Amino acid sequence: MTLADRLIRYDDLKPCTNAFIDTRSPGSDKKENFTLIGPGVAENPDQHIHISIPHGFNIGGARQPAGCLNSQHSHLTEEFFVIHSGTWAFMSGVNGEDGKVIINEGDIISIPTDIFRGFENVGEGSAYLYAVLGSDDPGNVLWAPQVFDLAEKYGLILLDDGSLVDTTLGEKVPEGKQPMPVTSTEKIAEHRIVGDEEMESIVQRSDTFAWSKNTCLAQFDGVEEVALVGNKNIIEDLPASKLSWSHGFVVRGLKLQSNAVVPEHIRFEEEVIFVQQGKLDITVDGETLSLTKGDTFTTPIGAKRSFTQTGHGECILYITRRNDFPKAPAFI
Repeated sequence: MTLADRLIRYDDLKPCTNAFIDTRSPGSDKKENFTLIGPGVAENPDQHIHISIPHGFNIGGARQPAGCLNSQHSHLTEEFFVIHSGTWAFMSGVNGEDGKVIINEGDIISIPTDIFRGFENVGEGSAYLYAVLGSDDPGNVLWAPQVFDLAEKYGLILLDDGSLVDTTLGEKVPEGKQPMPVTSTEKIAEHRIVGDEEMESIVQRSDTFAWSKNTCLAQFDGVEEVALVGNKNIIEDLPASKLSWSHGFVVRGLKLQSNAVVPEHIRFEEEVIFVQQGKLDITVDGETLSLTKGDTFTTPIGAKRSFTQTGHGECILYITRRNDFPKAPAFI
């Protein structure tokens, strides 16, 4: 795989408009789903996967027009979101009525495994979420019961292997396969009831980020870093984040002023860089790629890399790395 193959430009994202059981349900039928890195949890086998290399986590995205809803569901692994653009409501509970929080561009939210959640674009125009799911195999989505009822009404049947049958196209349940059982009362009871206050506790708003100039990466002029997901990591000089429970991955924010440089260094885990705003040149083993807002790049483990801010305003990166306690960078 070349370096260019490791770069996913926002403008080149390939959406799937029928990735899930709810994609014909009124109010949810206009969403676009993206699988950037790893298999994700899409129920449509035709969902395009941009990069299939295992990272220990999956990267995905959702783009939705105003008023479009992603139905209530839960996951087997942690689900972390960056609000790349727009204003979004996240609702908790099997019916989406237990709790609610509104978050905006640059904010983050991490939802534990035992909470039913849904999300809606409550702003104006199309908006995009960037998402990280834990584990190489995050398993299947567990949908709220009403999602199954609506899906069947509009011709979709979810099978117990996590794939979809579209009866409007003449498809039938294959021999030897069974429909996914509707989520039981017992399964629902395994989930927490989470109100508004607890929903706010799993959000970090961008205007409260504790940017530091005293971390391994922020020792250089014009560079600041913040821990967004993960516990205290002494070897990186990073305190615990607000979202400090174990995810199997960490997320860091990196802010670079105009012309700031992070010199050549090596990382020992998978490192996925998402450009929230601004422009950046990343040089890997002597080859330079230019990244801009919305782009995603995964850097080879052990490769020499350096960052140069090439825009006029601040450049903000959200960086995901495997493990709860990644090693410190080795500067060359």
